[in-house]
Amino acid sequence: MDKVKVLEIKQSVFASNDRQAEEMRRQLKEKGVFLLNLMSSPGSGKTTTLRRTIEALKGEMRIGVMEADIDSDVDARAIAETGAKSIQLHTGGMCHLDADMTRQGLEGLGLEDVDLAILENVGNLVCPAEFDTGAVKNAMILSVPEGDDKPLKYPLMFTVCDVVLVNKIDVMPYFDFDMEKCRENIRMRNPNAKVIPICARTGEGVDAWADWLRTEVAAWKNNR
Repeated sequence: MDKVKVLEIKQSVFASNDRQAEEMRRQLKEKGVFLLNLMSSPGSGKTTTLRRTIEALKGEMRIGVMEADIDSDVDARAIAETGAKSIQLHTGGMCHLDADMTRQGLEGLGLEDVDLAILENVGNLVCPAEFDTGAVKNAMILSVPEGDDKPLKYPLMFTVCDVVLVNKIDVMPYFDFDMEKCRENIRMRNPNAKVIPICARTGEGVDAWADWLRTEVAAWKNNR
């Protein structure tokens, strides 16, 4: 009996996506727009963190947000309440966004009046990390209730991120969460990742996060 032919297409799919992502970064550079890809698991506090971020930066830069989800427009409505430009992206059941999907989102958002575009990716720690969206930087949120061992369980997510926000630090006394152990686990995966503890609910640590964004956005715009 003949063997079944197996065709590996994963590499070609990722290669095509990577080419599109690089082209999009080139176009964003020309326009002077900084694109941030924000990832995390569901319930980590992405939308609340975004609202705090917009509050901290809205007087300094024009912000547009793309909320990606399988369905609903709950998050986009929450962001629109801040006064920031906001659109909802429905992925049709897909658990991530790739470069072409992000391009479509940016076209829908419109970049004529945007300095900082933020993509709130679909909530999970696996699929979004596999696809280059064309973002200038990748950020993720790890919430305290998830545990300090997540960098060990989801290595790719922490490897691709430039900054990790450790959210919900106000509830650390009630969970078995060791901040130094968390930092150590992140360094094992990505020694260059910036770790910023925050509480999106109270605003603690958000200034440090806003400062990081200010620095990165300015560097991107000045190196055109």
